[in-house]
Amino acid sequence: QVQLVESGGGLVQAGGSLRLSCVASGRSLNSYAMGWFRQAPGKEREFVAAISWSGVDTYYADSVRGRFTASRENAKNTVYLRMNSLKPEDTAVYCCAAGVVYSDYTRMQKYDYWGRGTQVTVSS
Repeated sequence: QVQLVESGGGLVQAGGSLRLSCVASGRSLNSYAMGWFRQAPGKEREFVAAISWSGVDTYYADSVRGRFTASRENAKNTVYLRMNSLKPEDTAVYCCAAGVVYSDYTRMQKYDYWGRGTQVTVSS
């Protein structure tokens, strides 16, 4: 079992930045791809970003590409999501997820373990 805990969310003005962290316990993340997903009020959960188990490959939703950066430190069992140039439409609960994924990183069904999420609120 893998337990995931996100942190780093908060209230920020439009144009600001945040860095989310996702710390794992229970098992090493070395063999897991990691995804970030978000869910805004009244909307379905959507893919934001993913990073392969090695950290070599990253994937982004069109809406965040160029503004968000996923990274990982396997030695710390931690993954990050750096979010720059935040917009009000980025307001959501952000969750990290772990899975043995080698393709279709955008699909939630590919991930086995999920954190509870951290709230990000961007004011205009």
